[in-house]
Amino acid sequence: MGIKNKIEPGYAYFLTMTVVNWIDVFTRPVYKHIIVDALRYNQEEKGLVIYGWCLMSNHLHMIAEAEEGKHLSDILRDFKKFTSKAITKEIAENPTESRKKWMLNEFEFAGRYNQKIKNYKLWQDGNEAKEIHSTSFLEQELEYIHNNPVRAEIVELPEEYMYSSAKKYADETGLLNVILI
Repeated sequence: MGIKNKIEPGYAYFLTMTVVNWIDVFTRPVYKHIIVDALRYNQEEKGLVIYGWCLMSNHLHMIAEAEEGKHLSDILRDFKKFTSKAITKEIAENPTESRKKWMLNEFEFAGRYNQKIKNYKLWQDGNEAKEIHSTSFLEQELEYIHNNPVRAEIVELPEEYMYSSAKKYADETGLLNVILI
């Protein structure tokens, strides 16, 4: 991890986790639900605190921090490791996945020369962590996250997108509990 992405305990961060080669993995609900379930698990069991999030076709944005005494970098490392294994397993075992051979080849190639990777590398290195240093930066990044599906022309309004915290901010039921700011 480079110094620009260093995550220090006790701070909230704007994070972007991207699939290798920007592959559109999260176009099928089964893969999206692996991410949502893993985020929920990390909230309930590992101390992940989420203020905002949005899962797009090839990346995940979050504004998050770790509970006191926990380390966000450890949570993110374990989240990426688990979801990488779970998603590549689902791809490999899904008989209806038309992109199976291509995606698994890309993920295998991405991890081929990394001794830490046993089979497949789903996520790019790093989390593009940007420390939340002011209320205006926090609000700017939250608006950016929530408008991502609008800019991609998936929905007309941010709160229409299921895989985002925008529903919670619009006082609707969302997939994950978030701390409203």
